[in-house]
Amino acid sequence: MTTPSVTAPAGHPAEPDRSTGAGPGPGAAEAPRGPARRDAEATKAAILRAVRHLHARHAQADITLKAVAERAGVSAPLILKYFGNKDTLFAQVMSFEEDAVALLDAPLADLGRHMVRHVLVSQTEQGADPVLRIVFAPLHRERGETLRTNFRAQVGDRLAARLSGPDAGLRAELAVSALLGLSVMFGIVRGPHVRTADIEDIVERYGPLVQAQLTS
Repeated sequence: MTTPSVTAPAGHPAEPDRSTGAGPGPGAAEAPRGPARRDAEATKAAILRAVRHLHARHAQADITLKAVAERAGVSAPLILKYFGNKDTLFAQVMSFEEDAVALLDAPLADLGRHMVRHVLVSQTEQGADPVLRIVFAPLHRERGETLRTNFRAQVGDRLAARLSGPDAGLRAELAVSALLGLSVMFGIVRGPHVRTADIEDIVERYGPLVQAQLTS
């Protein structure tokens, strides 16, 4: 997908060439664009977090741009500016590629604890679980199979490729199953004990359970 260009915010025109009174010419220095780019990237990230959150709780057909905009704290027209249309926006959350990179970003010896911590921190601080939306694949009709295929390849198979010893694929799926169970209890069931416990306490209790499948 081509990233749309970022224009100066309304009320902040490009700095004019004061020597001539005209706008900047071919040889004029460009106005700093770093902050604008960062703001645009932060806005797009907020929109995608909102979509992931809603996608893990509602059928895609029931999610409106208005709902996404309200959760992200932006306007619906801004979503269209960045993503073009609803189909393009939702195509972004069919992939688990970026989520898997962050979820598996730890040495194998500490990966179980890292995965548990990452899931809980993602839910509490970012409002979006990196894996939970796969639980709702049946809600998304034909797109559900796309979710399943992507999840198996981008999460399960990628994790299995890091494991040594026998039955790597089975162990990877069991580890992810344990992680999904925690995600459901925390984010969907909203178990009061799990949700009020210190995250590091859960990491120390639950991480070894996940790690047991990862270490041969």
